[in-house]
Amino acid sequence: MILALVGGVLLVAGLTAVATGVLPTADALLVADRVWPVLLFVLSVTIVAELAALAGVFDALASRLARWARARVVVLWLLVVALAVLVTAFLSLDTTAVLLTPVVISVARANGLRPLPFAFVTVWLANTASLFLPVSNLTNLLAAHTLDGGDAGTFVTLMFWPAAVAVLVTVGLLWIISRRSLRGTFVPARPVAVSDLTLLRLCSVVLVVMMPLLVILPPWLPATLAAMLMLAVFTRRAPGTVRWTLVPWQLVVFASGLFLAVAVLEQLGSAALLASVVGSGDDLLSLWQVAGVGMLSANLVNNLPAYLALEATAGSPARLAALLIGVGAGPLITPWASLATLLWHSRLSSLGVAVPWHRYILLGCLAGPLVVACAVLPLALG
Repeated sequence: MILALVGGVLLVAGLTAVATGVLPTADALLVADRVWPVLLFVLSVTIVAELAALAGVFDALASRLARWARARVVVLWLLVVALAVLVTAFLSLDTTAVLLTPVVISVARANGLRPLPFAFVTVWLANTASLFLPVSNLTNLLAAHTLDGGDAGTFVTLMFWPAAVAVLVTVGLLWIISRRSLRGTFVPARPVAVSDLTLLRLCSVVLVVMMPLLVILPPWLPATLAAMLMLAVFTRRAPGTVRWTLVPWQLVVFASGLFLAVAVLEQLGSAALLASVVGSGDDLLSLWQVAGVGMLSANLVNNLPAYLALEATAGSPARLAALLIGVGAGPLITPWASLATLLWHSRLSSLGVAVPWHRYILLGCLAGPLVVACAVLPLALG
């Protein structure tokens, strides 16, 4: 509700700026033309992920991982790591935070394991693994559009090694923090019962087909087709589950208002002011400066407004990539730095898993700067 309220205020302010001429109508139309594919993708992929969760796809996957682990705790943990990276890369960081978190907590509890080592996997990797593909993060979709008209190949070529380094450093830190809880074996729980096997299989096929198409085609197209197909299947087989609550209206309103508000600020000269803060150049120190400003801004306000405000100051593909690293992998310190973090904590609270914010912040102060600094290195070396 707060997200929608803030977004509504920003949207009204932006429309007022257009009506009064502060933001020219032509500039507002350019913002709309850039934003509609991004918001349509977010809306569609959220519906797909929610319906897949209702069909039991994530539960079935997690249950299978427990069997593949052969009763070894560290193997199960590593398989959860791989699943979190895969889900984040193709279905976005919010899907990992919202839908995968309760699944891995359930699997940990069912097998008699401490939930926190698995909970931190989902929240940290939801952020740091969100650098691989344009569809992994809303900021990535915006950046991909500026790089080469939204071409996924250009984005992946630029971001693959920084993303890989970010994930490896994150996993290393998570293992150091949780290594004592990852020793030994566990007694495997019984597989999760599936209420509608046909529905599970259909949704699984849709996901498997959709994910590579997100990289080949404009992401909004396969995501929208997948959402329409899954809605049709659920309407026939489980009509009671198809509700308006599947649509992430709060996020859409918030993002729409934010895009307009940032366009107004840019019209008033914010880019020139911020350019003096982020500096210039593509050497390592300059790239660290861009990424550092992005990380600090994300943790002060939020990663999406931080990226939108700083995007115009990037100036080159390497600097844009450094900014993405800062606002994508850096929001590990404050609770509000990433919407995914707030959603993750809300899900944990509803499951009765307590994570004090002071502990989260202290660990984030270690992880955030280290992950960002290491992830920038491939940009300078390349």
